[in-house]
Amino acid sequence: MKYVPLGKTGLKVSEVALGGIPIQRRAKKDAVRLVRDVISMGVNFIDTAWAYTDSEEKIGEAISAFPREELVIASKSPAPDKKTFLEHLETSLERLKTSYIDIYHHHFINDKEKLDAVLGQEGAWQGLLEAKEKGLVRHSAFSSHNLDAALLCLETEKFEVMQIPLNFVDDQALKEVIPKALSMKLGIIAMKPLGGGLLDDAELCFKFMKSIEGIIPDPGIQQAEEMREIIGIIERSPVLTGEDRKRIETIKLKMGDSWCHRCEYCQPCPEDIPISRMLILETIPKRFPREQALELMMPAVEKAEGCTECGVCMERCPYELKIPDLLKELVRKAKEFQKTGVWPE
Repeated sequence: MKYVPLGKTGLKVSEVALGGIPIQRRAKKDAVRLVRDVISMGVNFIDTAWAYTDSEEKIGEAISAFPREELVIASKSPAPDKKTFLEHLETSLERLKTSYIDIYHHHFINDKEKLDAVLGQEGAWQGLLEAKEKGLVRHSAFSSHNLDAALLCLETEKFEVMQIPLNFVDDQALKEVIPKALSMKLGIIAMKPLGGGLLDDAELCFKFMKSIEGIIPDPGIQQAEEMREIIGIIERSPVLTGEDRKRIETIKLKMGDSWCHRCEYCQPCPEDIPISRMLILETIPKRFPREQALELMMPAVEKAEGCTECGVCMERCPYELKIPDLLKELVRKAKEFQKTGVWPE
C-alpha cells in the first residue's frame, strides 16, 4: 500500500480510506474483525461520524489493537453550535477509545445558513478551535453534499481537509471545487466513490478515482474481500482507456433520466419536499441498518406523498429529470421496503 500526503496536514495516508457507514449493518464482532482486516491490508485512514449510530464504537474497539500513532482517524459532528459540538466530540473520543482525533469535520455544511451558524460567535468553529488548543483534534475539516456550499467553505480559508461526493457520474466537483481545494493544498476525501451503492463496477469506479490527483476515496464496505478488490485495482494504477470513457458516457446516459446531481436548483419545493434527498433514497438501505434507514427515509417519503405534480421542479432542473414520476416510484419502493425489509429492484 502506498502512502501519500493529505494536503497540507502533514499526515501520510493510504491511497484509499475506509468509510464508516456500512459497518453499522454488521454485528459488532464482525465489524471489529472487518476493520482490523482492512487495517492489516495497509489501510491506515478510517473515516466515520458521530451521527453513524454505533460506527465509532465498533471502530474504537477495532483500532485498540493497533498503535494509535500509525492510524489516521476522521470523524464528524453536525452540530452548528459550540456547546453541542464539544459534546459530540467528547462522545466521539469515548466511542473511539482515543485521546485525540486526527481530523474532525463540521458535518453536513450544505448551505450558507449552516456555515454562518458554524462560524458564528458561539458556533461550532469556536468549539473546534478550543479542541485543537487542547490537543483533542489535530486538523479542521468540513463535509458537504452541495458544491456551492463547499465553495463558500473554501473561501473562508479556515479548513485543512474537505470531504465531498465524487464518482464518474457525480463528477461536478471537478469543474471548480476540487481545483480550488487543490490550489489551497487541502486534503480531499471523496465520499461515494461507488455512488453510494448505485455503481457496481468497482474496476471502472476506481480507475476513474485513480485518474484524479490529490484525492483519497473512502468507500464503505461490508466484506473484507471488497476492500481487497479495491486495493488491488488501486495498486495496479490502471489508466482509463478510450473504451472505459465510452462505458462511462453510456452509464451516464442510462442514468441521466434518474440521476440526481444534488445541485439543489429544484429547491425550494412548494410542498416542502426534500427532492434531492428523495432522489438518492435507494442508496440508504444499502448503507444503513433497516431501522435507521427507515428513520432517515420515511420523513422525506411522507412529504413526497404530498407531491401535487405542479412541475416547478422540472422547470428548474438543469438535467431535465422527470421528478414527479421519480418521486412517485420511490415512494412506492420505500413503502414496500417498509413492509418487507427488502428494497425492490
